[in-house]
Amino acid sequence: MRTVRMARLLLACLLVPVLLLAACVAPAPAGEAPAAATEAPAAEAPAGDGPVTLTMWYHGAGNDVERTILDQIITDFNASQTQWVIERQDFPQASYNESVVAGALAGTLPDIIDVDGPVMPNWAWAGYMSPLELPDGALDNFLPGAIGSWQGQVYSVGLWDAAIAIFARKSVLEANGIRIPTLDEPWTFDEFDAALETLKATGEFEYPLDLGMAWTGEWYPYAFSPFLQSFGGDIIDRDSFTTAEGSLNGPEAIAFGDWWQSLFTRELAPGTSQDGADRDSGFIDGKYALQWNGNWAALAALEKYGDDLLFLPAPDFGNGPKIGAASWQFGVSATSEHKDGANAFIAFAIQDKYLAAFSDGIGLIPATSSAAAMTKNYAEGGPMAVFFQLSNSQGLIRPPTPAYLSAALTFEKALADIANGADVATALDAAVDEIDADIEANNGYGFSQ
Repeated sequence: MRTVRMARLLLACLLVPVLLLAACVAPAPAGEAPAAATEAPAAEAPAGDGPVTLTMWYHGAGNDVERTILDQIITDFNASQTQWVIERQDFPQASYNESVVAGALAGTLPDIIDVDGPVMPNWAWAGYMSPLELPDGALDNFLPGAIGSWQGQVYSVGLWDAAIAIFARKSVLEANGIRIPTLDEPWTFDEFDAALETLKATGEFEYPLDLGMAWTGEWYPYAFSPFLQSFGGDIIDRDSFTTAEGSLNGPEAIAFGDWWQSLFTRELAPGTSQDGADRDSGFIDGKYALQWNGNWAALAALEKYGDDLLFLPAPDFGNGPKIGAASWQFGVSATSEHKDGANAFIAFAIQDKYLAAFSDGIGLIPATSSAAAMTKNYAEGGPMAVFFQLSNSQGLIRPPTPAYLSAALTFEKALADIANGADVATALDAAVDEIDADIEANNGYGFSQ
């Protein structure tokens, strides 16, 4: 079977998404990254000529609360010194990555780049970003998922992180004799699967579990690859980062795929035709007994269910419970002429008071424990404090490789196909072929092949 798959490598190369091809620039020799679109040496702010303007690109156009907090940080930074002035340009999130790729090719990148955590390794490899130069100890207290590293260097840091939990009602679990899991004793595979069957048998719910299949794109690898990883597989082999063979189509991955498909054949979860409105409100409306969702949805659920609401840890499918980690982060572009100023802003922005302000404003997890203690929801005893613990103990970043951009799309297609009835082994073998073809076409993305 492997021989047949290798014969399709050339065809798979032609299918690499357009965005990734643009991001990759020209292939570099194995072990080397491509040169940046336009290199420029770092420069000091000119003395006596007034403050230097530093540009920032930001993905959150339309997010008024988040933007207001970011504006306050910029205003405070600009007022705190006389060397630099930050100017922000907003982009819609849906088109932000494409805008950065186009800016890199045109040589018009800003000084400060807003970057989604799993995307960062591709942009660092492609020469869009420079390693951060922050004061010693600046990141000592940060959640691991909020720190973006590539090839042993830190390129980005987030002011928040996100975590997923199983939303449940205590009264529903107790009424059906289902053990309430804890962080130390999560549900086992058998317990979780049996719980779903028990909840289905009540006839009280349209489905016992809402996975969020109405959401597409990054939700699939962020929310669902942790299940695969807990089974013992992965999107890419994390020892070499040069292949998906054995990780995405080995025995553990096949076992995951069989179970994944069974969720839909047994009608335990709505499939890919799920209505978006049901995803948004189905758990709150009582259509679903359990929901796999993130802390960003917690406040609305708390408002509905109050003390009856539980945020439960991910099940342990055999290799430890896992959830996704890493959200949006800030970094410095490789073409900035004032990297010292850009780094100074990032060092200023990661103060606990700003991390806490973002958390209180948009509900996401503060990036440090000291900032969490300053918030209304994540302080010890707070209604969402468990999410900080989940992120710290169960969080696993998506594979930190430039290949991730393409692999994420391939993984999404494979899981959707399997949910819709495709043969599990065939779908996973095809995904491995496509991922390996992309890695080979790009000389290993900086990893030795």
